[in-house]
Amino acid sequence: MHSTDPEIESGLVYVAVGENSPDRELAEQMRRFGYEIRLFPSRETLCRAVAEHPPMAIIVAGGLAEGCSHLRRDLEQVPREPGPRVIFISSRGEFGARLQAVRAGADAYFTHPVDGRLVVDALDVLTQQPAAQSPRVLIVDDDVVVGAYYAAVLESVGMTVKTTDDPFAVMDSLSEFSPDLVLVDLYMPGCSGLELGAVIRQQQAYIGIPVVFLSVEDDADNHLAAMDPGADDFLTKPIRGDRLISLVTSRVRRARALQSLMTRDSLTGLLNHTRFREQLDLEVARARRQDADLSMAMLDVDHFKGVNDTHGHATGDLVLKSLAQMLRQRLRKTDIIGRYGGEEFAVILLGSGGSAAAAALDEVRRAFAEVRHRAQDALFSVTFSGGVADLREYPDAETLNAAAGGALYEAKRGGRNRIVVARAGSGINAIPPSG
Repeated sequence: MHSTDPEIESGLVYVAVGENSPDRELAEQMRRFGYEIRLFPSRETLCRAVAEHPPMAIIVAGGLAEGCSHLRRDLEQVPREPGPRVIFISSRGEFGARLQAVRAGADAYFTHPVDGRLVVDALDVLTQQPAAQSPRVLIVDDDVVVGAYYAAVLESVGMTVKTTDDPFAVMDSLSEFSPDLVLVDLYMPGCSGLELGAVIRQQQAYIGIPVVFLSVEDDADNHLAAMDPGADDFLTKPIRGDRLISLVTSRVRRARALQSLMTRDSLTGLLNHTRFREQLDLEVARARRQDADLSMAMLDVDHFKGVNDTHGHATGDLVLKSLAQMLRQRLRKTDIIGRYGGEEFAVILLGSGGSAAAAALDEVRRAFAEVRHRAQDALFSVTFSGGVADLREYPDAETLNAAAGGALYEAKRGGRNRIVVARAGSGINAIPPSG
């Protein structure tokens, strides 16, 4: 009996594959997407490793996939729930083989020849962290004791809370804290809750954040007046702790679902153009206040029209998805990635100057150039070009964006498959292709 269950390691994938199996090339492809791959020659060595150090996912390939009917039983010995996700890759596609895989615990099943991008896509879907990140709540109440009480109630169930008794400090708190919901006292000196709610709603970046008013007032007309400038709910003090927790949880869940629909690109899951530009404005303002490094990059897939013309738009979409997946896997969790339009992507690299940002993106460029994309029986490679601009050399988000776009143009003009760093007033610096 284990006293402490071993933690599943994010990004770690175990691959059970024969010594001479062609599926070993698939493992190399996955490494280029940023996964840590460990190979195992047998089911026995795989299951021992899973028990000692659980991975995020397991891929059982080739002949080993056809002899793993007992894999579910073996994995049930792992003291962890849920366990690793399991993908089978086999030369057999008939119903019986697929049923055997299901009984062995498979979450996904592929047949040869397999496109590595589809396996990576399945891994992304199967191992995606739920959006159950702890809700972030901003409480605005001129009564410090009451605000602290509500904060303690919400923090007791794992929420992250920031309190302020100054409505005039709320805009800075919105930018720096990025709350999922704002609790606002209706009656405050200097700026009422109604006025504060209206000010929050004036700004496009915060129009989707739920605003819930708090007051001792139990008058229905005042409740309706509070809803007019954009409140999402009205709570009468004193509020039971379980009622407050329930309301905040449900409001945040709905807001996140709506936000995802409105702000995410449907093909890649990245931020869409509009949301990315809003985020750029927010992050540039934050970096200016904190005197922090920030860089922006514009990326564009080289000769993408040729990919669509030669292999079809469905294959072109898979190329875009694979680049999005690689950016998510290989860049930091703090970096902000968007699909800018068509085959163009944009990245905000927080805490990185231009040189560091360019170096990080150049690693992605080299890895992406080695990925083999499949279109029917054809294998082909694709590259991308990038332009990087450092905020310390530009006055605002608009000029930063333009500089990154200009550097991207120079990368294209210089031969493609390279990263170029914009230098205000002194030309550009190019990182030429090296792999």
